[in-house]
Amino acid sequence: MNTDEKKNKHFIEKIIEDDLANGRVPGGEIVTRFPPEPNGYLHLGHAKSIILNFSLAEQYGGRCHLRLDDTNPEKEDMEYINAIQSDIRWLGFDWGDHLYHASDYYQQLYEIAVSLIKENKAYVDSLTPEQMKEYRGTLTQPGKNSPDRDRSIEENLRLFEEMKEGKHPEGSYLLRAKLDMASPNLNLRDPALYRIKFAHHPRTGDTWCIYPMYDYTHPISDAIEGVTHSICTLEFEDHRPAYDWATSIDHIDHTPHQYEFARLNINYTVMSKRKLLFLVKNKLVDGWDDPRMPTLVGVRRRGYSPEALNMFIARVGVAKVESVVDFALLEFCVREDLNKRAKRVMAVLKPLKVTVTNYPEGETELIEVENNPEDPGAGTRKIPFSRTLYIEQEDFMEVPMKGYRRLFPGNEVRFKGAYYLTAQEVVQDEEGHVIEVLCTYDPESRGGTTPDERKVRGTIHWVSAAHAVEATVRLYDKLFLTENPGERTGNYLDDINHDSLVTLTECKVEPSLVQSTPGEYLQFMRNGYFTLDTSDSSPESLVFNRTVTLKDSWTRKKGQ
Repeated sequence: MNTDEKKNKHFIEKIIEDDLANGRVPGGEIVTRFPPEPNGYLHLGHAKSIILNFSLAEQYGGRCHLRLDDTNPEKEDMEYINAIQSDIRWLGFDWGDHLYHASDYYQQLYEIAVSLIKENKAYVDSLTPEQMKEYRGTLTQPGKNSPDRDRSIEENLRLFEEMKEGKHPEGSYLLRAKLDMASPNLNLRDPALYRIKFAHHPRTGDTWCIYPMYDYTHPISDAIEGVTHSICTLEFEDHRPAYDWATSIDHIDHTPHQYEFARLNINYTVMSKRKLLFLVKNKLVDGWDDPRMPTLVGVRRRGYSPEALNMFIARVGVAKVESVVDFALLEFCVREDLNKRAKRVMAVLKPLKVTVTNYPEGETELIEVENNPEDPGAGTRKIPFSRTLYIEQEDFMEVPMKGYRRLFPGNEVRFKGAYYLTAQEVVQDEEGHVIEVLCTYDPESRGGTTPDERKVRGTIHWVSAAHAVEATVRLYDKLFLTENPGERTGNYLDDINHDSLVTLTECKVEPSLVQSTPGEYLQFMRNGYFTLDTSDSSPESLVFNRTVTLKDSWTRKKGQ
């Protein structure tokens, strides 16, 4: 490895390589894990963690586990469990035989807790939540010991067993570790290990009515699975001492280590599960997979590719300091990727009728066009051309502005792949709106060239009226109007962009789009990148979602 390659490595790669070089990795195999809570859908922030953990394991010949942290049964659902697995596979990763659940270790966690009680390292506490807050202290004042801290070992064992047997109501008791109520780190002030919860668990049913807490379960699960590098976001940095305590318990044979990196923050976006759930429950969006949502199911339905997200995360990088990434970078990566893979097609979103007056009535010819100029292997297809066409309303101006290069009376333009057409007259409705443009075409300009090699300055897309297929097109934009939603008023809902979805009906698309399939990437020429909607579209009723515009128009809109 040369010096430049070493310099380009991020700090976690350097840690791993140092650990491998100095024999600090048991068996020499790197083991990472992605441990989501199955209480919601994964979002773009999770994508960074997924890509980092799975990629590091792959890079160093190790393995990455998927472990579902199912310690809060009230909020967990099989819908979320299935969605998490689907999202990870969509991103291009697989855990193989290493799918685990925190609930796999409930018996071991219980037995470790009993051992802690027997060693006088844990006790059953009866403080109310209000009392707990009072006794805990503050960042500047130490806490004080609970009156129950000196219970006898026998009494603690009896009460904990009764908790397990369901003999006490929720909230009446907690099992707490006996650490240090004067610690400057609040997470070490006798943290809770178990609470009573009468809730049906998706996997264990009603077997348990006591459930282990995250700071107890998570590190011990890592230790049981042989995780070598526990990689998490910076909000868990203050929890690291609790992590180290849990993995140093006498009954734990393996000691993993925790490393924190900066989470992914993107402007114009919220990625709090609580806030996203509120949007869904209050129907401010059309579900977790609404294409405006930053969830992985949402961006997938919108037409983002997994390759684009991997590119985006690579560009963001791995750092120790929090920062905010511009949404424009995400869209840039989506365009970069789709430009190489998206099929170019003709779609007219706001149709204006064009009649080619000197083209034979009833005649149709097939025009050959390329599928993707960026990919010679993508081939070509044929689309019909006829006397009556549709073009975009914005591609014609009766009185053109300065610099306008598209169609206007007396101007000649190229109809993409077909002929040169010149606008001659217009037909107006009773209110004076142009409803039809009458044109003539040059029969010798087929394919966009003429014998005299004259040049035209404008090229527009079109669809044959007789062969056009009607479609609904949804134009999506950012869900929020401000870079930091809620910063101005304290309520992120105040900054919702009520124009984040514009639905266009009666759009006209070329007939080949009847064969479109969900997940196919398309570029509607000069209109942006689109994909067939996976939920609402059918062969009888085509619905397309705009993935991203061809270029970033947001900055211009903000400056208007």
